[in-house]
Amino acid sequence: MTLSGLSFFVLALSYFFTVDSRPADVHLRNMDSFIRAVQQVEDSNPGLSPLSLVRALRRTAGHDDAMTIHFLGASYNHSDTEVLKTAILNASAFSFFDKAIHHIVTDHGEERGVVLARDGTTVALAPLLLGIESGLKAQMEMTPAAGIFPLTLGRTLGLSFLSLQDFPPSKSLGPNGCWDNVDHPRMFKLLWPPTLATDAVINGGMDGAILGTDLSSLPASEQPQALSDILKGYYSFILYEGLDAVSSHVSPRRREISRSILEPLDLQSQVMETLALIWKLEKTEWIAWDTGVEKAVKDGLQAFVHKYWDCPQIIPRCQWGAKAYRNTPIPMSLPLQFLYVHHTYEPSSPCLSFPNCSRAMRAMQRFHQEDRGWSDIGYSFVVGSDGYIYEGRGWNHLGTHTRGHNAIGYGVSIIGNYTATLPSRHAMDLLRHHLVRCAVDGGRLVANFTIHGHRQMVNYTTCPGDAFFSEIRSWEHFREIDSPKQKTERTGQL
Repeated sequence: MTLSGLSFFVLALSYFFTVDSRPADVHLRNMDSFIRAVQQVEDSNPGLSPLSLVRALRRTAGHDDAMTIHFLGASYNHSDTEVLKTAILNASAFSFFDKAIHHIVTDHGEERGVVLARDGTTVALAPLLLGIESGLKAQMEMTPAAGIFPLTLGRTLGLSFLSLQDFPPSKSLGPNGCWDNVDHPRMFKLLWPPTLATDAVINGGMDGAILGTDLSSLPASEQPQALSDILKGYYSFILYEGLDAVSSHVSPRRREISRSILEPLDLQSQVMETLALIWKLEKTEWIAWDTGVEKAVKDGLQAFVHKYWDCPQIIPRCQWGAKAYRNTPIPMSLPLQFLYVHHTYEPSSPCLSFPNCSRAMRAMQRFHQEDRGWSDIGYSFVVGSDGYIYEGRGWNHLGTHTRGHNAIGYGVSIIGNYTATLPSRHAMDLLRHHLVRCAVDGGRLVANFTIHGHRQMVNYTTCPGDAFFSEIRSWEHFREIDSPKQKTERTGQL
């Protein structure tokens, strides 16, 4: 690592990570619990404004660094924050308020200051709350919300890119992790050593940017909702017909919404301006003399766009409760040539929530392992109607999905029976546009790959259902071929 790279790393650590070896507390780490604790403070302080509360939460967490003060002011300069701080600490034993809002990674790889949302994703609270505070402040003062991007994503991305500029850009982002128990989450452990921009920090940053932008655009005459209601609207929704029917901003749509908000901003300039402000505030302007800064940011942003905007969110195996693979996974030689489309048939109904989709994944894995005697769930990936894709065998390991063709293509199934009806448009778009683009750009599928329906490759199935097969015949990359059954019938006629 270069001397300037080491300096970036040390500076960045002062913003984001405290390496800690103290034992974690025993309270649940989910968004619903956090929202209930917020609501308890609101109920005990009638008339409390959401801006006052989020400022008090910032003070409780100790988030008064120079850049935050530059955009939001010092939390201790507001007369109501001391009273609220006491109310917060007395409101609940739930330790997000005095400990877990503050983001740390322990020396054992446990990430704290993060919560499990209902949709199965993990969110860092600090960037989320900073984005909300930025939006509320701008709405109250009728001023531009200049701090939203720097405080939610700009600082995180810039410092992470520079701290690891001697490594491939993709190594400056992530990782994801796994909860000890998704029903009673207490500990979140990262899958490998952390960057400054873990997936939870990026999720919280995207959510903070979305909610902050929404709040900043409210008319000055309109009273913002209570903080608990803001959070409920985004995280505590219930899907009845899939995301096609949802026009509001909700967490499963964070990637597409954050892209629509932030991509027009010229992210390269935004991150460079954020870094320049950090160096000015910290009196380390000499770092800007490093000629590799702009390239590190440019390359890092390309990796960010690919990982978090072009690619869909994939729920890892540990999150949906997968059992261990039996025997040894067989690696595949990438890139592959084909994508084989399936429907699950059973479960026959689309899954509309993380618990239901996870339950479906476990049921399919159990059937494939115990009834069919396979090593694992057969599919490479499975698409839910909750807005997410679920990891099966994954990108690198041989599946058991399309007899005779498993080694040359990925098998992707959408949960449900699509003999007479189609999957939701959002679920089909996740497969048709996002997963395939992620695969091609990531070197896993060739650019001129071919899509086939399962029924085209074997003679014993109507998968992926008549309605869905008719739909995929119109997709780019689909190719018609005679099915084995058609070939047999034609040969017999001859």
